[in-house]
Amino acid sequence: MNVKSANRENNQLKVVVNVEPEQFELGLNKAYLKNRKYIAVPGFRKGKAPRRMIENLYGKEVFHTDAVEEIFPEVFQAAVLDQGWKTVGQPSVTDMNVGEDNSLELTIETALYPEVTLGQYKGLEVPKTESVVTDEEVERELDKKAEEVSRIETVDRPAENGDTAVIDFEGFLDGVPFDGGKGEDYQLTLGSHSFIPGFEEQVVGMSADEEKDINVTFPEDYHAEELKGKPVVFKVKVHEVKKTIVPEKDDELAKDVSEFDTLDELRADLRANLLKQKEEENTRTFESAAVQMAVANLTVDVPAPMVDEQVEREMERFDSQLRQQGMSLEQYAKMFGGNLDSFKSSIRPGAENQVKTSLLLEAVAKAEGLEVSDEEAEEEYKNLSETYSMDLERVKSLVAADDIKEDLLRQKAHKLICESAVAVAPKAETEEAPASEE
Repeated sequence: MNVKSANRENNQLKVVVNVEPEQFELGLNKAYLKNRKYIAVPGFRKGKAPRRMIENLYGKEVFHTDAVEEIFPEVFQAAVLDQGWKTVGQPSVTDMNVGEDNSLELTIETALYPEVTLGQYKGLEVPKTESVVTDEEVERELDKKAEEVSRIETVDRPAENGDTAVIDFEGFLDGVPFDGGKGEDYQLTLGSHSFIPGFEEQVVGMSADEEKDINVTFPEDYHAEELKGKPVVFKVKVHEVKKTIVPEKDDELAKDVSEFDTLDELRADLRANLLKQKEEENTRTFESAAVQMAVANLTVDVPAPMVDEQVEREMERFDSQLRQQGMSLEQYAKMFGGNLDSFKSSIRPGAENQVKTSLLLEAVAKAEGLEVSDEEAEEEYKNLSETYSMDLERVKSLVAADDIKEDLLRQKAHKLICESAVAVAPKAETEEAPASEE
């Protein structure tokens, strides 16, 4: 076998290769043995007809396509991979010619791993928001703490916003009950906007044992087609009105909800935790922006198969998450008025960016001469073992060492970009325009 020609255009490789008759003959015989049981030949039981008889009856080329499939992995390895070409996606045979001597000429086309030209990736000036915690944010956290130890009491008065009304309800469309419109002993927090607009407002003012017809109209964008924009009547009965009693924000509250003795100490701790959270969030945002800035400076023509593969990985990951919640990807797409094709299209830009980011990190690691030692890989294996509570040898059987090292290498490149980035103040979103001259 020999490579007759190899032409690269952008990220597409076209190779013409000559295959010796002997190798093609081996493929033909494998194709015959694989398919003979499916081929009917008069005078022979299925699977017993000689190959020459089948070729005479159905044509000499009857096994050509299957024969190429049989020998293709070996041919592709020798003609493309062994020549140093790094491919992506699935290769294809675009032309096939068989000579009189049973020699074979194949034209193989495949997408190639793209060439990457790095732009600036070190010393990037990246906006970073200053981490500031306001008094209002601290008080909101304190309110949450107080709500955690609040209690609910039944009150003998009309319901007010913020109360919980225990109700029975049944909805009627044109006098007929509709599916999903009935509930008993439902605890409705007034002002929560958990029911359709206008419902909770009409429960306000009702007292225990009071009954009332509530007239509302379903929104035009309601998920149930038969109820969109339709006026309905809910028959409602209030069984009980409950009020949430929230404790005062004082030293006693601090003792109840924390290890601190005073409210001031609790406030200081809440402020410190909020500041830490903001700093971590702002750092993540800063690092993500730095990497994306480096991606924007990158020059690369990403082959479609690389994006296709990333889209499929994202689809599989998302489908797995949805199935854990009892929903399929098809159902999820339909909920938003689409289908699998539209969902694929929606995630494709993000998938392409992920591919570019991966290419960036690989190129940076190569340019900087970054390496991952066997000891570092072993430590990562141990981390994974502890994270997933899995036997170390089991983790090693599931994750290849090369994959571990590639991931660690990308992490090092990511860290290099982020640590070299320079934090600058964010630009104002809008700047006041100068006054115009008349």
